[in-house]
Amino acid sequence: MLPALRIPNPESRIPRRGGNAAAPAQPKKMPNLLRSLASFSGPTFLSRILGLVREMVIAQTFGANAATDAFWIAFRIPNFFRRLFAEGSFSLAFVPVFTEYKQTREQAELRELIARTAGTLGAVLLVVTALGMLFAPEIARLFAPATSADADKVDLIADLLRVTFPFLLFVSLTALAGGALNAYGRFALPAATPMILNICMIAAAWWLAPLLEVPVMALAIAILVAGVLQLLVQFPALRRLDLLVWPLWGGAHAGVRRILKLMVPTLFGSSVAQINLLLDTVIAAFLIAGSQTWLAQTDRLLEFPLGIFGVALGTVILPALSRHHVDTDPAGFSRALDWGLRIALLIALPAMLGLMLLAEPILATLLQYGAFTAFDTQMVALSLMTVSFGLPAFVLIKVVAPAFYARQDTATPVKIGIVAMIANMGFNFAFLAALLWWRADEFAPGLSVFEKLAALPGLHLALSAASVASGWLNLLLLAWVLRRQGVYRAQPGWTRHLLRLGLACTAMAAALWAGLQLWPEFGAYGWQGRSWRLAVLVGGGAAVFGLVMLALGFRPRDLREARG
Repeated sequence: MLPALRIPNPESRIPRRGGNAAAPAQPKKMPNLLRSLASFSGPTFLSRILGLVREMVIAQTFGANAATDAFWIAFRIPNFFRRLFAEGSFSLAFVPVFTEYKQTREQAELRELIARTAGTLGAVLLVVTALGMLFAPEIARLFAPATSADADKVDLIADLLRVTFPFLLFVSLTALAGGALNAYGRFALPAATPMILNICMIAAAWWLAPLLEVPVMALAIAILVAGVLQLLVQFPALRRLDLLVWPLWGGAHAGVRRILKLMVPTLFGSSVAQINLLLDTVIAAFLIAGSQTWLAQTDRLLEFPLGIFGVALGTVILPALSRHHVDTDPAGFSRALDWGLRIALLIALPAMLGLMLLAEPILATLLQYGAFTAFDTQMVALSLMTVSFGLPAFVLIKVVAPAFYARQDTATPVKIGIVAMIANMGFNFAFLAALLWWRADEFAPGLSVFEKLAALPGLHLALSAASVASGWLNLLLLAWVLRRQGVYRAQPGWTRHLLRLGLACTAMAAALWAGLQLWPEFGAYGWQGRSWRLAVLVGGGAAVFGLVMLALGFRPRDLREARG
């Protein structure tokens, strides 16, 4: 639970202005969107670098096998609830309400809101955590049905779940603290906090795993320790803002009830991707051993650009949009959203091409050592190249969805999210069936469908393709509704922006293709040879993209938000 310093003190109140009085000051804040993005993206970049090191260490130490698959299953389940309660539904419901209180209420009321919210959230999560630990075997069989006949594997998943499930409680309270800090423009600390998880898992793989009878259990212990530490490091910043309070039950508190009202529907709408990921986990349990690990590594590589820029954009733009909504500034709201969309495409399109073209070189350089084989690299590359097509959609959703949540409209994303989730399930089965039919000649006669699924490598590709299709569907529906509501009006300059991006991306792709012709087999080199060649390709591609953009008239000032 969230400890505290003291009860509200009237002497420490910070004067608050009403919404109308604060409105004139808002244009001063909005030009700092780029600075806020940089302050979030910088620590996030370092965290993601550590995340890549983490994946390298895990791949080299544990490889892609049944035990590693068991860990990823056990980690995905509490991680799903983390994104549901923390980064997803809760943050999207909490930040707009907290921002409104911050703009219009006294400091004592703000302190009470965070205390009541922390107490209510903590109580609910204590129950969820206890149930998760109690019913760990049943959850293991639910999300790994194909392994039900292997009692040892199911027991391992259950044991891992009992250790990792409490992570949910600590990381969700961490998200509450981070949301409050973000509302005050403090983005750096919440963005840097995930580094703790990566450091703990690296240390566990290197030093703890060799000491345990079940080495992979070290990763579960690291996750639990990291959850506690992530919460503790938020306390000094909260204390400086006079927001470190005792958690209190707040079921009857008006602000908490509003948060819960907004949160309940977003449990579905904001977490469609996570629900789809769990469905993928169930389906992947029927596939050949190693599929869970291949998908997990794919997700990690995709999360690098998505986490640095997509999540950063969503995190930064939500408080800004909420302020514009509270101050009844629709023009400013539209300009901020337009800025987010342009930045998203500027980042997502070249990142998509880079991941598609450099999938195997990246994976060979980062992961192909020790227990992680060249075959594993090829399998992850298949799904990574596929899922890269969806990167622009995933990043844009991080910008578009906050436009609904900032206006406290949760119904629309929910409806669209359900449609996308149902479509994803259909895409999964359709693409799996297509791959089985296409590669039918590789099977011996008489094999059942389930035997084919468990025998043929590469079928995880279908799950990645389904995620891409449902992601684009989700984005298009959100954008269509947003435009129909008249909330967003495109600012001048979009044609020029898209033309520059198209030409720069084409030049970058040509440069990367030419470079790949020089070094077609990355796995044949040592790690030094792979590293400097990959650095040349990445650096050269980025340089070509940047130079073409500059040659076409792009300037750093174009990154700033347009003013009214």
